[in-house]
Amino acid sequence: MNVKSAQIDSHIVPAEIRGWNWGAFWLCWIWGLGHKTYIALLGLLPGVNVVISFVLGAMGNRWAWQNRAWESVEQFREVQKAWSVFGWGMAAGFLSGVLTLASLVGLLIIPVFF
Repeated sequence: MNVKSAQIDSHIVPAEIRGWNWGAFWLCWIWGLGHKTYIALLGLLPGVNVVISFVLGAMGNRWAWQNRAWESVEQFREVQKAWSVFGWGMAAGFLSGVLTLASLVGLLIIPVFF
């Protein structure tokens, strides 16, 4: 299927791209700016950010398809996969940093009690 999304009714989302979008979920407002999905800026608000991440995860593919021109479904998938890989990498890096910090704090605090 080699159809530009801008040349067809942008409200029609191909069945093969429907589903969860991990890049939109993990990268929230950054992904939103890149895909002209400005509702993602709500992710900057404390408390709302968790909810909007799930909304973007569920609706991200639909909104990305509708808000940008794509050369093909394959190109769309490749771009979203790159966002997903980057998002998972950021999440893993954040978790690694938190665990490292917790370990360092633990090493500093535990000797005080013994």
